[in-house]
Formats: sequence, structure tokens, C-alpha cells
Amino acid sequence: MKKALLLLVCFMILASGAPVVAAEVEGNGKSYELMVSTQLADSHPFCQGFYALAKRVSERTGGKLTVKVFPSAQLGSDEDVIEQAIQGVNVAVVTDAGRMANYVKNIGIVGMAYFADNYDEVMKVQQTNFWKENVKKLAEENGIRVLSFNWFDGARHFLTNKPVRKPEDLKGVRIRTPGAPAWSRSVAALGATPVTMGWTDVYNAVQQKAIDGCEAQHSASYGLRVYEVLKYINKTAHFQLLNGLIVGEKWFSTLPASYQALLLEEFEKQGKITAAEVIEKSDVFEGMMVKEGMEVVEVDLAAFKKASEAAYEELGFAEQRKAIYKEIGKE
Repeated sequence: MKKALLLLVCFMILASGAPVVAAEVEGNGKSYELMVSTQLADSHPFCQGFYALAKRVSERTGGKLTVKVFPSAQLGSDEDVIEQAIQGVNVAVVTDAGRMANYVKNIGIVGMAYFADNYDEVMKVQQTNFWKENVKKLAEENGIRVLSFNWFDGARHFLTNKPVRKPEDLKGVRIRTPGAPAWSRSVAALGATPVTMGWTDVYNAVQQKAIDGCEAQHSASYGLRVYEVLKYINKTAHFQLLNGLIVGEKWFSTLPASYQALLLEEFEKQGKITAAEVIEKSDVFEGMMVKEGMEVVEVDLAAFKKASEAAYEELGFAEQRKAIYKEIGKE
């Protein structure tokens, strides 16, 4: 009788359209705090996603587990904060496969130019044995716990003060890119001279002529107001930027098992939500930059894809790419 009554109540709640509140997750009575570090601006969809996630985590733990967001590199460069996380600091870092390749080389292939054509393809890769084995190596051999790796930030394009239509147009052009080999060697193969620096330094570096441009996704470009110092959006779409959130195993292991499961669940859930928002808003960001004076340049995509092959050969990823494509059913 009690079960029947409970089922009836649940049915009435669902039928009424009332929001279903997640059950509170119990811990051990202690309080925990997780800082989330990113170079992205506060207005970026990722940061807004972190705030939504933080609210749910606090509600579900009765305030015993809190998440605080630190945008615009407030806690330092990604590389420095990753090392802090490994040492046991209670911080999660927005990162990518290129940077994770500094710890497990083979995972870097996911960050190579033209490895994937869209978000769905990259998510298929995460179901492969290749991906699962490398995530396991990050945890067991390097002390890095992946909370989720489904935070998609769109395609990256070259942004310059001269139009770029083919790889030859990038000769001698100094382009800011992250320093991981998967990124820098790909950018070099595409014709540019890669320059490593923090994302928040790009605006001033262009003004001071330390660099000639950058390569980035629309959400970050708009957030940094690069339209004030750069004129052309060259639509190369060379990287499909998949980000992840990582913490150190040292800190993660101090959490009650219920809180560990909660963080994995909530970061995965919000990653999917935010990815959908980014995909939807990509054209909107581009339109806003065009409105501010930037011009869109269509490129010889086949020429850029052909040029990217050199980086796969240089880093020893050519055969591995074939094996991954076979596993996900891509020609």
C-alpha cells in the first residue's frame, strides 16, 4: 500500500511539471571546497556552466561541498595550476588533450589539427579503449583525475590582420597558441610560427607587435575583445576544441566516495549542457565580432588539411590515428 501511494505521489509531481530536486548526498560531516581555475573570461559559457554546477553541488550536499570559480587566470597559468593540483591543492583546472599529452603523450592526438570534424566524433573517441587506457594512465601514473572531458568549446580559427586563404599565407606570421606539442607542431605545419603565451596576454601582445595574431574559438575571441586589435577571422576550423576538468588524485582521494561520485556526475552533466550551448552560440559570437568590424575569410580547407599531415608524421601519430579511426568507424 505504501509503495503504491509513493508511486502515485511521484506520478502527480511529474504530471504537474514541478521541478524534481536531486536527493541530498551525504558525506562524513566534514566540509570541502573545490576551486575551478580557467583562463577564460567570466562571461564565457564555461564559467556560467561552472556557476550552475556549483549551485547544484552545494544544494545536494547541504553546503558541505562547495565549488568556487576563478576565471581570467586569477590563480595563475594552466600549467602552474595543473602542477598545484597534482601536489594536492583543492583545485580543478580547465585543460585539453594537448596539455595532458605532457603527462601521457598519446592522448595528445585528440588535440591535433583536423583530427575530428565535430563534437560528435570526439565524443565517439571517448568510448574507445584508446581513450579509456590513457585516462587510466593519467590517474595511476601521473596523479591526475579526469572529472569529465566533454566540455566542447567549438572550432578554432586563425585571427590575423591580413587575410589568410591558404597555408602559404601564414609564412612568417607569429601566432599565439598553447605550448603543448600537439598544438604548436600543428600550427607550424599549417604554415605559421607558433608563439607560446597565456591567453590573457594576447590582446597586449598584438598591440605591442610581439605576435601577429592568434588562433582561438569564437567564444574566447569575443570574450577577450580581439576584434579591437585583429581584423580577419580566417575560417580554418583546424582544432575542434574539447576541454576537460581535472583535479589531483591526492585531493580527490580525501573526499567521501559519495562526493567523488557527485563531482563526476555533475561535471559530466554540465559538460553536455554547456557543449550544446556553445554549439548553438558559435555563429552568434561570430556575428557579434563581424558587427564590431571583423571580416570572415573562407579558406582552402583541403590545402590546410593536407598541410596538417606533417605534424602527425613528426609526432609519430599517423598510425595511431588510423587505428582510432578504425575503432570509431571513420574512413
